[in-house]
Amino acid sequence: MTRTLITGGLVITAAEEMHADVLVENGRVEAVATPGSQQWTADRVIDASQKYVIPGGVDAHTHMELPFGGTFASDTFETGTKAAAWGGTTTIIDFAVQSKGTALRSGLDAWHAKADGNCAIDYAFHMIVSDVNESTLKEMDGLVAEGVSSFKLFMAYPGVFYSDDGQILRAMQRAGENGGLIMMHAENGIAIDVLVQQALARGETDPRYHGEVRKALLEAEATHRAIKLAQVAGAPLYVVHVSAQEALAELARARHDGLPVFGETCPQYLFLSTENLAEPDFEGAKYVCSTPLRPREHQAALWRGLCMNDLQVVSTDHCPFCFSGQKELGRGDFSKIPNGMPGVENRMDLLHQAVVDGHISRRRWIEIACATPARMFGLYPKKGTIAPGCDADIVIYDPHAEQTVSAATHHMNVDYSAYEGKHLTGRVETVLSRGELVITERQFTGSAGHGAYTPRGTCQYLD
Repeated sequence: MTRTLITGGLVITAAEEMHADVLVENGRVEAVATPGSQQWTADRVIDASQKYVIPGGVDAHTHMELPFGGTFASDTFETGTKAAAWGGTTTIIDFAVQSKGTALRSGLDAWHAKADGNCAIDYAFHMIVSDVNESTLKEMDGLVAEGVSSFKLFMAYPGVFYSDDGQILRAMQRAGENGGLIMMHAENGIAIDVLVQQALARGETDPRYHGEVRKALLEAEATHRAIKLAQVAGAPLYVVHVSAQEALAELARARHDGLPVFGETCPQYLFLSTENLAEPDFEGAKYVCSTPLRPREHQAALWRGLCMNDLQVVSTDHCPFCFSGQKELGRGDFSKIPNGMPGVENRMDLLHQAVVDGHISRRRWIEIACATPARMFGLYPKKGTIAPGCDADIVIYDPHAEQTVSAATHHMNVDYSAYEGKHLTGRVETVLSRGELVITERQFTGSAGHGAYTPRGTCQYLD
């Protein structure tokens, strides 16, 4: 194992910023010291002068190879984790899926088989529970014990992933006992399905109607209901991909009342809007995801939520489908457009742009993209920071480099970029994963199979 010294950079964690040298040995951070104060020798020296030295990003919400709407997300674990590395993310937490009528274990085993030996960076799993019954409730205990400590439930997608309030309550009660964390897709899917059918009957078939039928009020209602069910169950709650200011208000109220309720948003809700869904010639289909993009005025509320800590995490919900042949399945019927967008490669850069634009501080950037997701899902301090003993997942980031986002240059296995033509300041230069160079001065030097499965502890905000 190579001994690496990173010198001259500004080390930024969620807690502090300091000019420091970082010594890496045996895959871990050995020491952090004042520049030049130690006479360290190393096999490899990385000069990070005029650069940031930051923890590798932790993307706590990805869907590689996810089956959806008769097709599959276009990124494999190999292509998706390589793209993540290019974007400065060194750990993903993907979602293993329980199919109705099967055991949680069989779903988890299937996802292990997809990922094993194929990932360029480290990975972990959440479990999607789509069939709550006595057997699966028992299985939850065992999964928490072996490091799959979070369970996603859906109030949306009747007939596919949907759980009713009774099933949700039982799962929350179980999580309250075993230390697990329930993650909730909070949209009233029963009501939304009525609005979908009514819209199609009126001949409203274009992509923009996807956003119009998935009402912000129905996200807020489901968020409120999920909070109350969690309160009854005595369990913590993590609401995924919050997009609407009305839903955020429900989270803020619950947190003000002292409840263990957490919220995540995604770059698409911070940077895109219903204007994208309304793009002509079916181009809006590129932006179909659920929860949907909202009118632009919601963005200010979400940024405020991140600043006030009513939202704690920014993940991507990376679930790419190619425009050609996949998104096009919904021509003439928006309800058949596969739901999901690419983003795993763009998150760290977009959030750095938010620093440049004055929305968040540098330390808050690291907090919402690295440290808090690691803490939320039981990976800290192994992941999410730079300190002696932690994994040497480190990014050398050039805050002055200019780039223009484009499908022509990205590494995700998808034929469009949601941020095509967007000009950004800041770019990943070099990435280490457990001390190994994965990206070296803008060249991929990693390998499929380097990434290791990483069991997780329980949520560290509940201790």
